[in-house]
Amino acid sequence: MNKRDYYEVLGVDRNASIDDIKKAYRKLAVKYHPDKNPGDSEAEKKFKEVGEAYAVLSDEQKRSQYDRFGHVSPGTSGGGYGGGFSTMDIDPFEIFRSFMSGFGGFGSGFADFGFGSSSASRQAKGREMQLTLKLTLEEIAAGVNKKIKIKNLVTCDLCNGSGSKPGSPPRTCPVCHGSGEIRRSAMGGFFTQVSPCDSCRGQGQIISDPCPACRGEGRVRGETTISVNIPAGVTTGNYIILRGQGNAGPNNGAKGDIKVYIEEKEHEYFERQGDDLFYHLQISFPQAALGDTVTVPTLTGNAKITIPGGTQSGKIFRMRGLGIKHLNDYGSGDQLVVVQIYTPQKLSPKEHQLLQELAECEGVQPKPSEKGFFHKVKDAFF
Repeated sequence: MNKRDYYEVLGVDRNASIDDIKKAYRKLAVKYHPDKNPGDSEAEKKFKEVGEAYAVLSDEQKRSQYDRFGHVSPGTSGGGYGGGFSTMDIDPFEIFRSFMSGFGGFGSGFADFGFGSSSASRQAKGREMQLTLKLTLEEIAAGVNKKIKIKNLVTCDLCNGSGSKPGSPPRTCPVCHGSGEIRRSAMGGFFTQVSPCDSCRGQGQIISDPCPACRGEGRVRGETTISVNIPAGVTTGNYIILRGQGNAGPNNGAKGDIKVYIEEKEHEYFERQGDDLFYHLQISFPQAALGDTVTVPTLTGNAKITIPGGTQSGKIFRMRGLGIKHLNDYGSGDQLVVVQIYTPQKLSPKEHQLLQELAECEGVQPKPSEKGFFHKVKDAFF
């Protein structure tokens, strides 16, 4: 099923300001909110649609990616990279709560509305982890899967994450009766103000006898091996988000995410510019003057190129398609071979004599330019 254009969903043009986007979202979100349209599945669908559109267009980076790629997100099923966005984890009700918290002084506990509400969903999520993964150009060019050992918080085996001593299960909170929240009507009953229960700290349960291994946390320090699938074409600063593979949340709370940042290692031979690779090839004066066939390295092995006679220093030969694969696109960059004529610093007496004789030949003397460099620049611009 094709998604509607986000700008169309909010009824704004593509040059709309952030204030215009906020005004449009507020009007539509209130109009279609399920609490105002009980039992209307079409209204709930539109409420989720405007929430998703707002989540993307209100974020400068996500909006830029959307303007470039549309609904084809650079992310994968496990998350996003390259500053791309993923709509998989967008919660329209959380977006609305966050947005409306700026109106009427209700604070962060404003309006839960009762959708998707459960004790498990309210439990604290594990904190996000951030890692740096160093990759070679060869790995970046081909794409690679990396196995990484990380130290993180894992579920306590002794209490299975409950935080209670085995044989002594937690009690249901007598204040919130297990819901983990206290609800109060607001704005004449149209909205419901929700705040965490102070008695159980929003958990819905009270631990009377903490687990001796985790001290009631439900999690302990551990080690986990994760798998990171790196697509071809990434660069330093791109990142992969691994959803739900990080730190365990307290007392069986959801696992947090891992954000894996890419760092490109310096290469022995190549300099990367975008998706092109530059290789500096040194050749001798006889090779440049007479021509030659030489071997140069590439990311996939060696290759031969032909140097025609009369090649000048600074000449660039393009080896098409031997650069880095374009991220989220077809094709690859090129490998550019920049010729540099080698000048020896030490000569034997014989070599000195031969070069002296060669220097006296008229054909090897540089021809004077008709105009100097600065005169040519002046002629070009004035």
